Amino acid sequence: MRDLPGRIAAQFAVDRRVLALAFARMADGIGNSFLIIVIPLYVGSDIVGGTTLGLKEAMVIGIILSLFGFLNSSFQPVTGRLSDRFGKRKPFILIGLGGLAVTNLAYVFAESYLSLVVIRGLQGVSVAFIVPASIALVNELATTQDRGGNMGVYNTFRLVGFGAGPVAAGAVVNLGPYSLPARATISGFDAAFYVAAVTAVLSLLLVTVLITDPDATKANAGADLSIAIRDPSGKHLLDPIFTLGVASLFMAAAIALFATIQPQVNEQLEQGSTWFGLQFAAFILAQVLLQTPIGRACDYYGRRPFIVGGMVLLIPTTFVQGFITSSELMFAARLGQGIAGAMVFAPSLALAGDLAGEGESGSKLSILTMAFGFGIAVGPLSSGALIGYGFEAPFVFGTVLATLGAILVYTQVEETLETTRSVPVVGSD
Repeated sequence: MRDLPGRIAAQFAVDRRVLALAFARMADGIGNSFLIIVIPLYVGSDIVGGTTLGLKEAMVIGIILSLFGFLNSSFQPVTGRLSDRFGKRKPFILIGLGGLAVTNLAYVFAESYLSLVVIRGLQGVSVAFIVPASIALVNELATTQDRGGNMGVYNTFRLVGFGAGPVAAGAVVNLGPYSLPARATISGFDAAFYVAAVTAVLSLLLVTVLITDPDATKANAGADLSIAIRDPSGKHLLDPIFTLGVASLFMAAAIALFATIQPQVNEQLEQGSTWFGLQFAAFILAQVLLQTPIGRACDYYGRRPFIVGGMVLLIPTTFVQGFITSSELMFAARLGQGIAGAMVFAPSLALAGDLAGEGESGSKLSILTMAFGFGIAVGPLSSGALIGYGFEAPFVFGTVLATLGAILVYTQVEETLETTRSVPVVGSD
């Protein structure tokens, strides 16, 4: 039993610390995705009050959800650079998880729009400590030959948690209130917030016990941490890592348009919140199924073909959502977006990891994670603002972003793998 984590890691052909970190992120992902579904419902309830400054409810929801992404993304370059400077990843992850646990619990006491804004903002800062350090740790535990597979496994487990949350969140809220000993009760909303807090604490414990920083991280601390926008080689206009960051921003924005407009989607398709939760989770389902095999495939066939193909697939799968009239077709479209995202995300991180020098993983890879976070913020805010111009307007906007991203990747990013090799069979020696 003591070597169980090692045997499981061997089955996935990854470092046991990568697998442990993946399980930890799966736990906190459940809690964070709970909130994406619960917060819009909470804002629309009679519990929350206070001034809205004349804004419509959809816009208030968009601001609350987007603030998380804006602050998360804004602080990621800072925390990523600091983790490089100090040559440590684990302390940054623990600080972030501790903050996430406290803020998840704080929702229980929030009764105004302003308090929700403050709590969600603090959560964004907390997660900014987690993401760059986690991705950098995975990158440093991998090699060029297996980096895509390691990124794929890490993202798969993280997204299992993120995908499970939306499906369960609506049920947890709707089944409340819950009876407790001594005739006490808690509402469905409070139960959801407690679940989110517990998952963050569990994640913190897993990282504390199972994660250690590699020796090379500290040895290479303080390397050149400059961020390039123009291509230093002169072959292209833009630096490839910066280009991948811009493409990640556009991809995330196109995908996140869906989150803010739950009432409008349900009205357009004449469906309930359960269907919306399934549609939201469809993107995650595709990611869960495909991240690991695509990650390993890009170690064999190269990074660029998957990234370009995924950005191209994102164009039609985003556009059709503005014109779909059935719940089943919307589920299929979101599933298609998930396939596109899986083709882009792990290969992009692997390609950026190939280009990042020793001791600068936090700084360089934070460009992609920062951009993805900004996209998650821009998407809900954009759909909240554009939905008034018609149901199709947000999705047309997302289609334009996806098209621009595909053009940038195709023209500015080159392959990093010089040779291919056989992909290891799972469980083989």
